[in-house]
Amino acid sequence: MLGGTEFVGRAVTEEALARGWDITVFHRGRHAAPPGVTELLGDRTTQDGLAVLARGTAGQPAWDLVVDTWSGAPSAVRDAARLLAGRAARYAYVSSRSVYADPAPAGLSEDGPVVAGASPDAGGDVSYPLAKRGGELAALDAFGDRAVLARAGLILGPWENIGRLPWWLRRIARGGPVLAPGTPDVELQYIDARDLANWLLDTARYGLHGPYNLVSRTGHATMGQLLDACVRATGSGAELRWTPAETILAAGVEPWNDLPVWLPPGELYDTLHRGDVERAYASGLRCRPVEETVADTWKWLEELGGRAPQRPDRPEVGLDPEVEARLLADPA
Repeated sequence: MLGGTEFVGRAVTEEALARGWDITVFHRGRHAAPPGVTELLGDRTTQDGLAVLARGTAGQPAWDLVVDTWSGAPSAVRDAARLLAGRAARYAYVSSRSVYADPAPAGLSEDGPVVAGASPDAGGDVSYPLAKRGGELAALDAFGDRAVLARAGLILGPWENIGRLPWWLRRIARGGPVLAPGTPDVELQYIDARDLANWLLDTARYGLHGPYNLVSRTGHATMGQLLDACVRATGSGAELRWTPAETILAAGVEPWNDLPVWLPPGELYDTLHRGDVERAYASGLRCRPVEETVADTWKWLEELGGRAPQRPDRPEVGLDPEVEARLLADPA
């Protein structure tokens, strides 16, 4: 596991341990690895930072599967994949549906056009879509048909360090009227990090390769079901005040950032919440109920005292309380 201490990497590590696997976690030492793993410390962004991975006998893999969640410079994926190509049987790269050319229409499958100009040799000065597509190219270049590309969409669940579901849980836990965006029947498409982890580990068993859109089917949950689950999990008795999208947008509120997860109907909604995922389901993807994702995330948050970790390279999300109060006072 390249990483393995936060969010998706942590979910993969925990699930592999639960399966009784022997796990090696390569990380920088900034966060504690789960007990029971073999730790290798190194910084893949520095010269010779991967040296500790150069173990094993050429032609005889040291690992059955490598899982890589890297989101930075594609050259870091390139260097790791090249080093491990003769030491690992398979390489699973956690990519993103952001690799598709914009705009990505509703129902887009893995065969859709991807962003142009990506390179496995690029540094850290490229956009997120180009970084992820460059990482895909790096994995494919080193592992060929032994590489699988997990094009994840919205990821939720315990260990989240982006803050989307944690923000909703903390806000709803405070109780009182809560600004709920749009209508409760808006369909969502997302994946619990643990379901993504299960699928990634299964790739070693089934020999999957190539790209897969890794999110639930559209409508696996709705915005209403997600927020209702937050009310039940926190026990706050919060009152959800469903507010028209037009009112919210007119107030300058940004979907997705100010009101995490939510997008009004339109091009971006189609891109993020209406992708074709049948290839992933046919390969064995299973997605747990939204109530389980929400309840387990709340339990994890409570264990942390209510404050979730925050990735330093991502802005904090959530609606300004004063803006929410104004909209609640005068929703029209």
